Amino acid sequence: MSDVALRMEHVYKKFRKGETYNSLRDLLPALTGKMFRVQELSADDKREFWALQDISFEVKHGEALGIIGRNGAGKSTALKILSRIMRPTKGRMIVNGRLSALIEVTAGFHPDHTGRENIFLHGTILGMTRREIQSKLDQIIAFSGIEEFIDTPVKRYSSGMYARLGFSVAAHVDPEVMIVDEVLSVGDFVFQQRCMDRIRSIIKGGTTVLFVSHNLKAVTEICQRSMLLEHGKVLAIGETDAVAREYLHRGTNIDDTSDQSRPAYISKVCIRDHA
Repeated sequence: MSDVALRMEHVYKKFRKGETYNSLRDLLPALTGKMFRVQELSADDKREFWALQDISFEVKHGEALGIIGRNGAGKSTALKILSRIMRPTKGRMIVNGRLSALIEVTAGFHPDHTGRENIFLHGTILGMTRREIQSKLDQIIAFSGIEEFIDTPVKRYSSGMYARLGFSVAAHVDPEVMIVDEVLSVGDFVFQQRCMDRIRSIIKGGTTVLFVSHNLKAVTEICQRSMLLEHGKVLAIGETDAVAREYLHRGTNIDDTSDQSRPAYISKVCIRDHA
């Protein structure tokens, strides 16, 4: 059995801006063309843009890989391709094992159903059996911290309660591969720490984790290696501290040849005892 849990090989993803059809006459030929022939990718079409360009990387079983970069760099697009929400324009991806994606943690929730009912609904969407959900129901409810409102329709929940319940369900799927996209921003500080502890325990249990976050502290704590994306391209991949420094350096955009009026920044902080 291969020790590779997931891999992307020369993946490209192209989107079209403002693709609209004003009539059924225009829509039907367009749909037929997409179904029965492969359309050439035109470089002259200004409405098209590459969200991902030649993305290649692999993650081994039990490893945690961080993905960092600015908004619009292509991070979420890459994860959606890996989780099969989207198909790549070119290239291929391989996932070995049961996958759980914490991307849209409340996807599939029905607003008129209670929190308890949505646990069963959302868990089923994520691939859990009813028996699995029933066996973990008390853990999921306790983890969410909304026991008092679990039998209330979720349309009455705050956005934080909504997201906490979604994360709680997804975090108890026990997958072999887990994809996490900016879900640690939900809830208050205590709940965020609980999420971090849960992810650490999942990694210790041998689960492969792909972790996207703008919180570099969380990325460095969780991931041994990281990848830096910019404009849909891989700029760096390697040890997390080095990749994070590269990201910060590019963000500050400091010119070493400039004069002394350039902005100051903190490059490193050390805390030592009196010894």
